[in-house]
Amino acid sequence: MNERTPQILAPAGDADSFLAALAAGADAVYAGLKHFSARMQAENFSTTELARLAALARDKGCKTYVPLNVLMKPGEEAQAGRLIERLARHVRPDALIVQDLGLLPLARQAGFTGELHLSTLAAATHPAALATAQRLGAARVILPREFSIDEIKMFAAACPEGMDIEVFVHGALCYAVSGRCWWSSYLGGKSGLRGRCVQPCRRRYSRGGGAERLFSCRDLSLDVLAPLLLDTPRVTCWKIEGRKKGPHYVFYAVAAYKALRDGGGSPESKKAAQDYLDQALGRPRTHYGFLPQKPHPAVTPSESTASGRFVGKVQADAKGGLSLLPREPLLKGDRLRVGFEDDPGHMVLLLGGSIPKKGRFSFKQRGKQAPRPGTPVYLIDRREPELTALLAKLRAEFEAVRAPEPAAADFAPRLPDPGKPWGRGVRLDVHRRLPPGRRADAVGLWLKPGGEGDVSRGLWDKLWWWLPPVLWPEEETWARRSVETLLRGGARRFVCNQPWQIEFFAETRKLDLWAGPFCNVANPLAVQTLASLGFTGAFASPELAREDLLALPRRSPLPLGVVLGGMWPLCLSRAKAAEVKTEEALRSPKGEALWVRGYGPTWWVFPGWPLDLSGALAEFAKAGYSIFAHLHEPKPGKVPAAERTSTFNLDLQLL
Repeated sequence: MNERTPQILAPAGDADSFLAALAAGADAVYAGLKHFSARMQAENFSTTELARLAALARDKGCKTYVPLNVLMKPGEEAQAGRLIERLARHVRPDALIVQDLGLLPLARQAGFTGELHLSTLAAATHPAALATAQRLGAARVILPREFSIDEIKMFAAACPEGMDIEVFVHGALCYAVSGRCWWSSYLGGKSGLRGRCVQPCRRRYSRGGGAERLFSCRDLSLDVLAPLLLDTPRVTCWKIEGRKKGPHYVFYAVAAYKALRDGGGSPESKKAAQDYLDQALGRPRTHYGFLPQKPHPAVTPSESTASGRFVGKVQADAKGGLSLLPREPLLKGDRLRVGFEDDPGHMVLLLGGSIPKKGRFSFKQRGKQAPRPGTPVYLIDRREPELTALLAKLRAEFEAVRAPEPAAADFAPRLPDPGKPWGRGVRLDVHRRLPPGRRADAVGLWLKPGGEGDVSRGLWDKLWWWLPPVLWPEEETWARRSVETLLRGGARRFVCNQPWQIEFFAETRKLDLWAGPFCNVANPLAVQTLASLGFTGAFASPELAREDLLALPRRSPLPLGVVLGGMWPLCLSRAKAAEVKTEEALRSPKGEALWVRGYGPTWWVFPGWPLDLSGALAEFAKAGYSIFAHLHEPKPGKVPAAERTSTFNLDLQLL
């Protein structure tokens, strides 16, 4: 490859998938460990196994990247540092992929000298983020999946010298903007930001009639459009998502994008790529918003978004049993999924023998429920003889690689000294519109295009101006201009809900400049990183459990705030199905209410009940928190009044 040829970066959740990536000719593989990885439901690797695979990859000219892309809680710094130290010694990865700002300095403390890549979970959604990321030591930024080709080019034009850009070209889409989803965590402590998402967006939701999959996305697939990226400077990597996928998917997805890249988008390469992708057994595909003049929907409730290839339906046979007559031949070792995870009798099967087309496969009942007749069956992974032979050859090479000698890691992190408290506890009420009267110690106002003009200039210096948790590339201009206007008018208090928004402030002295709760701040090293950028305070992520929230101020170099109550969103998204009406109540299968509201190009999904951590106010104040925010969001008239409140993860263990 020359320096303008992008890497093909393949996913691997187990050894066979890693070997499949090598067999297909991937230029780099990203593979997570059993801890601190954003795909904890994948099998993942021990450091010894990954060290051997990385050594084999180096021999074949393939790089290895290791994602450590989860939030780090207080008290985990030593554990994470020891893991990085072992990685640096034994695995010798070419890069670490991180979302938590605290892991950037921790990696260097632990002796890692390779590249640091900023995960898409860090939500670098507007071009100014690149300069800040480089200041923090990142060599690469992984862009959100939602971007159009024009927006990617805006990032490329803003990319500093010495930094490059990674773009997703294929794989599963999250409904939410990466790093802006608390849905799984809010409904039960399984945090997507900690790698344990249970995918509540894939469930059926009702909107008055029958239940539909209103938030379940198709797979992103740029396929024949990917060659348009070849002329985009600084885009040095095409990324394929899928660390929970099998080797079959990995092999064919890599083969498809290699064909498109190396063939320059020729008709022959496009045909080959489509053939490969048809064999990859993913979900129905979409170009999403890649072509702004011809966007494709990400969510299509009227169509299935099941992964795999449909091979038939469960049938009741003459003897009262259940069987499948597949519409195509099935091979020994094929993996089938019967129905969906929320369907009665859902199961995943590994075939012990081949079944001819229209041959009979009989189901054995598992558990209390059997699948119902008519339940769809999908082929989700297979082991055709050719791929099996390739993997067997590589497996033999892998087995010959010696395991590194284990060595104890004695790393001790350098944590910041705690700073001085900011002052007495201040109640900060945050509104969309300036309310009449004044009931709180301080008032915050969400910034919107031209919103500063809705407020008397004499009040600008008295308000806390809250910037949005997501700014898309085309929104950066208005946000920067609004901040400049407010600064000239005397405004001095700002809450940035992306750390990258610090770039809007050429001079930070004499300002109260806080990193907001949407920055997902979770540990003292992250706070220290924010302090190095010029922030004067930070809000803790309300996702943290009680013990974590109480521990954070002990080593925080900056004053801290916390969201004590109000409407905390389940997620923020750039997608909305046409079937979903804003300002109306939706219901989950468990009866949980939620509703959707749009602010600019971003859709906010709210639960039907508010966050309320007020019972812990005295504990928070004693621990050292200085600001207690309440997020006021007017509830739509069509959404029923809340019957309860939520303490989020306060009394749970955030895994």
